[in-house]
Amino acid sequence: MKYTEEHEWLRVEGDYVVVGITEHAATQLGDVVFVELPETETMVAAGDEVVVIESVKAASDILAPVDGEIVAVNSKLTDNPGLVNEDPTGAAWFFKMKLDDLSVLDQFMDEDEYNDLIG
Repeated sequence: MKYTEEHEWLRVEGDYVVVGITEHAATQLGDVVFVELPETETMVAAGDEVVVIESVKAASDILAPVDGEIVAVNSKLTDNPGLVNEDPTGAAWFFKMKLDDLSVLDQFMDEDEYNDLIG
């Protein structure tokens, strides 16, 4: 997995990149009560707001980590937003992206670097 400074994780699955938030981010948010997912077949640029998460503490946006196309979303989160708290780095992925070049992921942190970031 790769990690962003915005506490997102990125996992390569074949030609796609799966995006979610880290356990650290889920803990900071508190109990998630609402998730708004993007439309599939949407082209996004790095930094675009893609997902809206609302918790009992705050609302937060998930940004596109890289340029690409949203090819799938995890509709389970719409019915069960609490899954983000239960399994943030597994079943609670938000969306899958298709990238032109997977090597752009090299710019992100590995697990050791991310752990250093969050202390």
